[in-house]
Amino acid sequence: GSEHEKTVEVEGIPFPQEIAGAKTLSLVGHGVTDIEIHFLQIKFNAIGVYLDADGVMEHLQGWKGKNNQLVEDDAFFNALVAAPVEKFLRLVVIKEIKGSQYGVQLESSVRDRLVAVDRYDDDEEEALEKVADFFQSKYFRPGSVVTFHFPAMGAVAEIAFATEGKEEAKVAVENAAVAEMIQRWYLGGESAVSQSTVKSLADHFGAILSSP
Repeated sequence: GSEHEKTVEVEGIPFPQEIAGAKTLSLVGHGVTDIEIHFLQIKFNAIGVYLDADGVMEHLQGWKGKNNQLVEDDAFFNALVAAPVEKFLRLVVIKEIKGSQYGVQLESSVRDRLVAVDRYDDDEEEALEKVADFFQSKYFRPGSVVTFHFPAMGAVAEIAFATEGKEEAKVAVENAAVAEMIQRWYLGGESAVSQSTVKSLADHFGAILSSP
């Protein structure tokens, strides 16, 4: 029925309310990555965060009934990242850039996060290089889609890239620490790359958790 065709618009780009993973995954947050240059806001990507909405709630019970400011609560976002439920990130390109630029950003951010917690070793370096190499040859035209799929139980994460007129390309992220830090890059509270997405997640879960 029409129930399933509902979409949410992020910067004029439609995001379905639900997508099919191993379970039905719901859109629980959205936003953009952007920078300000000389007071001009430049938007790079629109982001939708999908996850197993029922499954995740049991891992967030510690915040039930507390009317807290989740947006500043890093422990909440840590719990969200750590929750062993299926998650899916969908990025739609707004501003044209080379895939290599995106790959370098992802690589350096993930590397910094791993180094900070002393988890950056040869395995992590190799897995991260593979991801950066994947983006090296891509071109982010407006409307291109990058997806990150994190299965429920620590299985291998997968990144896919789709752009008009080309076969979808995929790469596996075979290192759990790297996959976790990619999640943190988007879902990691105050240190995440898109504060609009973090705020949207906080509002969404805040409303559910504070309702009796």
